[in-house]
Amino acid sequence: MSENVGKMTEEEIDSLIAGCGKKTATILQTIKETGMRIGEVLRLKWIWLDTERNVLTLNAPEKRGRPRVCKISSKLVGMLQALPKKNQLIFGGVNPKHAQQCFKNSRRKLAKKLENPRIAKIHFHLIRHWFGTMEYHKKPDIIHVQQLLGHRNVLATQIYINLEQALFKDANDEYHVKVADTVEEATKLIAVGYEYVSTMGDKQIYRKRK
Repeated sequence: MSENVGKMTEEEIDSLIAGCGKKTATILQTIKETGMRIGEVLRLKWIWLDTERNVLTLNAPEKRGRPRVCKISSKLVGMLQALPKKNQLIFGGVNPKHAQQCFKNSRRKLAKKLENPRIAKIHFHLIRHWFGTMEYHKKPDIIHVQQLLGHRNVLATQIYINLEQALFKDANDEYHVKVADTVEEATKLIAVGYEYVSTMGDKQIYRKRK
């Protein structure tokens, strides 16, 4: 699996999203931004979509996973709102097997059109793995990733540490380091991607990968 995740780029995922039909593209964008399983995506209800705060709540997780609240982009909110509202389910009761088959056909055609055979190997769950790996790379906190993916047991999240280390072992692990004296300064650092490291005296130290 690490080999497949490593060969897949965000640009390829975005090309796949752009090349699929409206419903499949929205499913893919949802997985990319939330890390949900395909079965979880297809369980989503309209009442769980908060368009004012750009929040999507999953109250029906699979595999005994934990419910979770996901912050999503305005782009995804627009894609979701563009879908027909046939019933309480956002994706209208699409069968997971049908969704898998439609996606399989679309990615094969797009792989041929773009002359990129890797695209034909991208599947729903691989995008979930990509999400978990990238989240751990951005914020190397296993509990953070566990919560995002809804794992009840942190051991299930361990794979993303291994994937991240395998994919980025040659990357530059140097950091930008900032010191915050006030809550306001700390809040601003967190907002631009810095993570808390430690406190020394009355000062908090934050870091972000270069």
